[in-house]
Amino acid sequence: MTDDKPRFSPVIALLAVSAMWEGQLAAILRDLGITTRKFGLLGHIYAEPGISFSELARRSHITVQSAHTAVRTLVDDGLVEDATAHAGAASDLNVTPKGARVLQEARDRLFELDGVLSQRLPKVAESLDGIRAGIV
Repeated sequence: MTDDKPRFSPVIALLAVSAMWEGQLAAILRDLGITTRKFGLLGHIYAEPGISFSELARRSHITVQSAHTAVRTLVDDGLVEDATAHAGAASDLNVTPKGARVLQEARDRLFELDGVLSQRLPKVAESLDGIRAGIV
């Protein structure tokens, strides 16, 4: 039996590149005490103080339970404060000054990483920028 289908898969290629870049990002965030997921959550909370757990989960593509767990670690680490009065109440999440400093440092490192990886794989970076801009 012969297989005439192309051997190249854009999905697999994108996943491979994504895994490589995510690994690099995870490495530069490690000493800040955050993961890529926590970086994203911190960014969402910073951008929209008081965001609900449901909205935070939706934007992060995780379950509400996972959002609660991750936010609890951000609170325990002093990066986020949860002024929610009691269980079941609307959330009142805010980034602390320490969290804002960590977030800014993480963004600065991401900017540098973007530059390095864009130099290594300029065509991939251009393609991804085209996708982001809605051109492709």
